[in-house]
Amino acid sequence: MKHSGIHPTHPLRHAHTQDRLSEAPAWLLYGVLGAALVAVSLWSLNVGPTKIPLWNAILHPSSEGAFILWDIRLPRAILGLLVGATLGLAGAAMQGFLRNPLAEPGVLGVTGGAALGAVLVFYTGLASAFSLALPLGGILGAFLSVLLLYLFAGRLASIQTLILAGVAINVIAFSGTSLVLNLTKDPYAVLDIVFWQMGSLADRNFTHVFLVLPFILIGWGWLLWDRRALDALSLGEETAASLGVDLKTLRLRMILGTALCVGAAVSVCGSIGFVGLVVPHLLRPFVGHEPGKLLGISALGGAILLLLSDIAVRLIPSIVELKLGVVTSLIGAPFFILLIFKMRRKLL
Repeated sequence: MKHSGIHPTHPLRHAHTQDRLSEAPAWLLYGVLGAALVAVSLWSLNVGPTKIPLWNAILHPSSEGAFILWDIRLPRAILGLLVGATLGLAGAAMQGFLRNPLAEPGVLGVTGGAALGAVLVFYTGLASAFSLALPLGGILGAFLSVLLLYLFAGRLASIQTLILAGVAINVIAFSGTSLVLNLTKDPYAVLDIVFWQMGSLADRNFTHVFLVLPFILIGWGWLLWDRRALDALSLGEETAASLGVDLKTLRLRMILGTALCVGAAVSVCGSIGFVGLVVPHLLRPFVGHEPGKLLGISALGGAILLLLSDIAVRLIPSIVELKLGVVTSLIGAPFFILLIFKMRRKLL
């Protein structure tokens, strides 16, 4: 009977001996990153235009500081953690699944589809009439992108075909977004769309957290379920199939898991790039370049990076608050260029 896992004692776990020389113990990595995440989360709760003592806000729930902590900063920090972890985890999963170091969560068109769904909500005016219309539209757009992916590529498509189908969906989503911007007559609505596309965690509350949390958790579960199968897939599709990996089921879980968690994340905070590309590359050497081990570590790293970026957004002096996607792009673009030069050197 086929299954999607590899026994812990399988010889595959002893491959890549040279890469494993730099591998750190899993407990150490999780401990260091977990402690860093706690510290960054507490820092995020302390950053803002109004200084509030955390303990005083906790002990006095009717104070103004308590309102700022529980209704403004805490949901923002939780969303930052959820979205960052989602982008880091999905980025590592896509790089392992597609066996492409330049892959990121939006490569299959999920991010573009979610963004188009949210933009259509802006265009129709539902965003102002119904506060949850925006995230719901983004989630619906993500699922429609998955349907298009299977329509274009087919259920038994190869990885290369999936990538090409994802490129086509991204082009369609970009064209649709551009068309909506062109047709929108209200200049304020255009500004709202443009600013939303830049990404932000500002003005979010626990309603947004509870709306996207089930989708994100289910998506995480599906991606983490196949962590051992990703190790086998790194040796090639034929080898993975010979080791008992059900490629059809693996493909379905990877696509649906990414659509669920990334679509939900994009729907509530807009498009935030480079986190899913940068974080797995930074942490991969510490796990011996094993795709399965990289998943959980990248989730922690993505949460830390996004929270730090959101803290920077609030600390950098400006007339209006910088958008989160702008900060992550400023961090990720130079790294992306360095990565390209590194890959060029390997080919020479």
